[in-house]
Amino acid sequence: MSKAEQGRTKSGQGAAGRRTSTRKKKKQQQKKVLIVAIEILVLLILAAVLFVVVKFSKIDKDTSFDKEKVETNEGISEEAQEIMQGYTTIALFGLDNRSNGNLSKGNSDVIIIASINNDTHEVKMSSIYRDSYLDIGGGTFKKCNAAYAAGGPEQAITMLNTNLDLDITDYVTVDFNAVVECVDLLGGVVIPEVTDDEAVLMYGYMDEINRLTKHNSKYLTSGGTNVTMDGVQACAYARIRYTAGDDYRRTERQRTVIAAMIEKAQQSNLKTINSLIDALFGDIKTSYTNTDLIALAAQVFNYKLGETTGFPFEKNTKKLGSKGDCVIPCDLESNVKELHAFLYDDTAYEPTDAVKNKSAQIISDTGYGQGDGF
Repeated sequence: MSKAEQGRTKSGQGAAGRRTSTRKKKKQQQKKVLIVAIEILVLLILAAVLFVVVKFSKIDKDTSFDKEKVETNEGISEEAQEIMQGYTTIALFGLDNRSNGNLSKGNSDVIIIASINNDTHEVKMSSIYRDSYLDIGGGTFKKCNAAYAAGGPEQAITMLNTNLDLDITDYVTVDFNAVVECVDLLGGVVIPEVTDDEAVLMYGYMDEINRLTKHNSKYLTSGGTNVTMDGVQACAYARIRYTAGDDYRRTERQRTVIAAMIEKAQQSNLKTINSLIDALFGDIKTSYTNTDLIALAAQVFNYKLGETTGFPFEKNTKKLGSKGDCVIPCDLESNVKELHAFLYDDTAYEPTDAVKNKSAQIISDTGYGQGDGF
């Protein structure tokens, strides 16, 4: 090989070496970029988790809540238990304590059972009429809203479980101030229909809520359709009791307000949600841990509100001496069957002996049984 050929060969090898070296450097740089990108992604995820945890830390976790004190009925069939395990069931309480922030005791003005289908994320809600004549504990039959005042969330959940054959272990309690703040931060909610009578009856409730929350909300001039309400107005609307339908219509109004809030929240941006969390979570007390709340929050935009109803389905009213005007399930056994069909699509549910015994006691106390309701 001539010297010229040898030179060209060495030159080619040198160029090839330089190209190989360049490719290695590019790969190394790409690898570094990828690593940095992954690190940034991990940091973002960690930051997001930390953000959520910090936000959830604002909620008053009920560290004194003792799930061991929550009772359930024996005798629920394995088939029924399996069906219920496909749902997350939560007890929601709203306290009528006339003071903000006291979420440990008080009559529960609002009692709602929410069932979340773990597969479809459909949420169903059933209000339990607060004047329902049930066993609030130890064989004491009276208005069910007294259970929370008597023994806090443990006794209130036990009351729901033992009268209705449920297996609830977690709860969320709010002060009505939470509704005011939430609705205001959402920019108001739209209520499909408000009657003139309802608009007038809101006045007294609004006066009280304005005074307690330091707001200055204005009265509605009249009823109408698709009425936009601020927080005080929405809270007052949800608390109206003295119209046609009495407490039955009131619980319907409560569910209407909750549905409007859910719809508005799911349309909101992250900035609004952030403000909502900051302001709202201080008005909530719950048995859930941060881990539980993160798991629920991860699906928040997937939830869809399904049917809502009131319990008991078949009912009557009767004044029972010092216990006052009560809502009587007619009868409890058949109403429990219907409740399981509604919450869990379990149309074959058979109540336990415990429920049947309570049903018999209610019939004995009131004289009202199956067929006596409306």
